[in-house]
Amino acid sequence: MTDDDGYFGESVAATYDESSAAMFAPGAVEPAVAVLAELAGEGRALELGVGTGRIALPLARRGVGVHGIELSRAMADRLRAKPGGEAVGVTIGDFATARAPGTFSVAYLVFNTIMNLTTQDAQVDCFRNVAAHLEPGGTFVVEVMVPGLRRLPPGQNTVPFHVGTDRLGFDTYDTVTQAMSSHHVRVTEDGRGSFRSIPFRYVWPAELDLMARLAGMRLRERWADWNRAPFTSESESHVSVWEKAVD
Repeated sequence: MTDDDGYFGESVAATYDESSAAMFAPGAVEPAVAVLAELAGEGRALELGVGTGRIALPLARRGVGVHGIELSRAMADRLRAKPGGEAVGVTIGDFATARAPGTFSVAYLVFNTIMNLTTQDAQVDCFRNVAAHLEPGGTFVVEVMVPGLRRLPPGQNTVPFHVGTDRLGFDTYDTVTQAMSSHHVRVTEDGRGSFRSIPFRYVWPAELDLMARLAGMRLRERWADWNRAPFTSESESHVSVWEKAVD
């Protein structure tokens, strides 16, 4: 993540909310905001990859002070233009290394955003960066998928995640490097097509736990979702909470 807008420039930012409409629905947003508000308590919250404010804005409306780190100026501009956007401060930069002002009682990464860091070193740096922002006893929350490698038969590296009349989405995996890419094919009413591919690095829960320990944090909770359903071997995602050690 080195260029100004990464893979989320103006053309993506302009339609991001609509293309991710299901994630903006109350059923997806409200449980996450409730958990984060509880963890924030009387303190401040730091969102890494704040985007257009899907979580930051409703969290701020609950009275939590929220600051975001965002690589894409186009996404940050969309956030600032929304009602209440002026209440959320934004630092432009790579959330693996960029520093925001002050300290926080909770930091969080949602909607698989940890995987936007495409190397293990960058993911480790992210945990260390978060630890530097957190107050003692503060928490770091990550919502991320469990890699769907069990869906790959021998010799196959591709898993579809959406098949529709006007859109096709599929992930490709490299099980050696843990690199993956999400590919999006769209067809408009006039028959024109578009293709977009975004690189990621998938990461396992145990691997994240080790990154947290290297940064001076320990696992406190892990659920299958924001409603705190139990995390099991069948879970397709997890919400994990690590706590920074108290000096």
